[in-house]
Order: sequence, then structure tokens, then C-alpha cells
Amino acid sequence: MTALDLLDLDPSLSAEERQIRDVVRQLVDDRVRPHVAAWYEEGRVPARELAREFGKIGLLGMHLTGYGCAGASAVAYGLACQELEAGDSGLRSLVSVQGSLAMYAIWRYGSEEQKQRWLPAMAIGEAIGCFGLTEPDHGSDPASMTTRARRDGDDWILAGAKMWITNAPIADVAVIWARTDEGVRGFAVPMDTPGVTAREIGRKMSLRASVTGEIALDDVRLPADAQLPDAIGLKAPLSCLTEARYGIVWGSLGAARDCLETALAYATSRTQFGRPLAGFQLTQAKLADMAVELVKGQLLALHLGRLADAGRLRPEQVSVGKLNNVREALAIARQCRTILGANGVSGEYPVMRHANNLESVLTYEGTSEIHQLVVGQRLTGLSAFA
Repeated sequence: MTALDLLDLDPSLSAEERQIRDVVRQLVDDRVRPHVAAWYEEGRVPARELAREFGKIGLLGMHLTGYGCAGASAVAYGLACQELEAGDSGLRSLVSVQGSLAMYAIWRYGSEEQKQRWLPAMAIGEAIGCFGLTEPDHGSDPASMTTRARRDGDDWILAGAKMWITNAPIADVAVIWARTDEGVRGFAVPMDTPGVTAREIGRKMSLRASVTGEIALDDVRLPADAQLPDAIGLKAPLSCLTEARYGIVWGSLGAARDCLETALAYATSRTQFGRPLAGFQLTQAKLADMAVELVKGQLLALHLGRLADAGRLRPEQVSVGKLNNVREALAIARQCRTILGANGVSGEYPVMRHANNLESVLTYEGTSEIHQLVVGQRLTGLSAFA
């Protein structure tokens, strides 16, 4: 039991779940922590190299079954997300977009041929995927997407643009969502298809150790078998978002935990006015409040994971988790910054990096306002989206 495990949650995990968590934690300690501050500062990350390393230990699509995927439990996947984001939110984003968005979409809605073509290579990190739903003018309102797919004989012609797409500049395949005469449909689009271009988005102040891009689709001709046959209507991409949001419920706590561990170590070793910062009542009050919120978030994440493993997790329950845990993780990061004082803004410590990253996590896969409306609809039976 660590100092931050106030409720002794470790025995609630199975031996396999603890083992997976520990393996991912060791990988992050060995491969990520020595370099991530520099990656963040320089706005680059060896994403393809990391993807292959993640693939070697079965992290990519780990909660899926078959096609080289590990078939791990939802709780084990959540614990892995927590350890990855304790390193950096960009790393968890790489794994989340690969497994819970691109791979899940193909695994859940693709044809057998599409699954065989893409999933084994994606599971080992040899092929990178991205998920094209968000558009330059349509983020929280995917129903208003303007990307179109029209039939031309047996082919499809795609035209439009997608924005803020993690992994896009390095991806081999994009799952693109487009409006057709029959409604919203999904397509597995090889990124080397003529008419597809990806531009990296620079000058980010958040998620700098992550590759983000814009995808332009200029009358892209695709064969009929590029369509995901079972992806019918907007519910299909939204179900993929639910998968990714679940990982964020856990992942955000990893960033919060890393901030709190840093602040606790700093407060016990930094002396002011003749004693450690941790010896002052105001500092202990901050540490206690943050530790309580962290363990509450972990309890919530574990409960949602057990529901998922039992096949009983509902989308609005995931919204509860993302709304609470990301909001509290960001508050913890900001409070930890105050304990470190001026050192809190230094790249020598991870706190400001986590805080900046969590500003993006607060927004993507549904803003806090969107999740409030999802929960509100569940409570009232009334939709306030329109």
C-alpha cells in the first residue's frame, strides 16, 4: 500500500490486473520518464517507435479479442491507461486512439477482410490508425458533419476535412465518418490513397508529446469494400467514443496521481520557515483534499470497469466518470502547482505539463458541458442538446 492508496484498493484487483499495471508502470518508468519532458518541450514524440514497444507487451487494442489482441479485462485496460497517463497524456492518447477508436471501429463494425487486413498489424504497432470524426466547424455536434461520401458506380467518393485528429500525420489507416444519402457511414481509408493528405498541427500549448493533424479528403475514390459494413448511423462513431472515454476515466487519474506524488515528495523535502512545507496546516489540508478526490476517482473508475466487464456499462455512466475524474484531475494538477511554488512552472517537474495536457483532455471525447447534458438527459428524460 502506498501513501496515496488511502482506502487500500490494491487487494480489490486481481493478480493479473496488478501484474499488467506493474508491467506498464515499469515500461513508462524506463522508456518514457527519462525523455518525456524533452519531447514535450520540443513538440515531438517517437510515436511509431513507442507504438511498436507498446505492441510488444500487448497494449494496443488490449481489451479486444482475436486478431492478435490480448483480450484483457476492462479494468486491466483502465489500469494500463492510468499508468500511461502518469507518464504523459499524449502516450495514453496514442494507445487510446489506436485501440479504442481506430481498432475498435474496425473490430466492431468492419468486415472480416478489413479485420484481417488491419487489426493484426495494428495490434503490434506496425500499422497506426486514426479516427476522423471531428471537423473544423463541427466538434461537439458530429450530427452536423459536412464530410460527404457519394456513390460512383461501385466506388465511393469522399470529400471533406477532419480536424484535431490524433495520430493522423503518421497513420496508415483512418476510420473516416461521412454523411451519405443513407445516413452516416464509416470507411477504412488507407492514408496513401490519392486525394488524402494529412497536415500536422503545430504550435500546441497542450499535448505536445502527441502527434495531431488535419485530414483533407479531396474527392477520394474508394472501392465499395472500404465501407465498414456494420457502421450504420451516428450511433456507431458515438459507441467508439464511449470506448475512448472509458480509458480517459482512468487515464486522467494517472496524471493527477503523478502530480500529487510530486507535490508530496516536494512538500516533505522543501524547508521554509524552519520546517518542511508538509508540516504546515495549509499544505496538509491541500494534500488531504487532493488525496481524497484521487481515491474517490479511482473507486469510480474501478466500479465502471467492473460494470464493463459484466457487460452492464452504459454510456451515461461513462459520462459521469469522464466529467468527474477529468475535472478533479485538473483541479489536483493546479493545486499541486501551488505547493511547488515557482518550481511548479518548471519543466524539471511534471506538474505544469500534466495541467496543460489535462486542459485538452477536458475538451476531447466530449467536453464537460456535453457530459453534463448527457447526465442531465438521463436524470430528466429531456434532451437539451438542441
